[in-house]
Amino acid sequence: MEMKELIEYIAKVLVDNPDDVRVTELEGKQTSVIELRVAKEDLGKVIGKQGRTARAMRTILGAASTKIKKRSVLEILE
Repeated sequence: MEMKELIEYIAKVLVDNPDDVRVTELEGKQTSVIELRVAKEDLGKVIGKQGRTARAMRTILGAASTKIKKRSVLEILE
């Protein structure tokens, strides 16, 4: 599974409006930046209390990207 697809799947399960989930990936040589956009009312669900959900998503992404020997960074955008 590609990192972009992984984040998209997790986000769609968390939110009330899965059709509004947009994930883009900006690839560099050693690092990929994955941008996640959700509906404004779902932003709190993706971030979670004290950022716990976002931190968990970043941890999963980090573990998965270690496997492919490439660094991935998750950015949650409004």
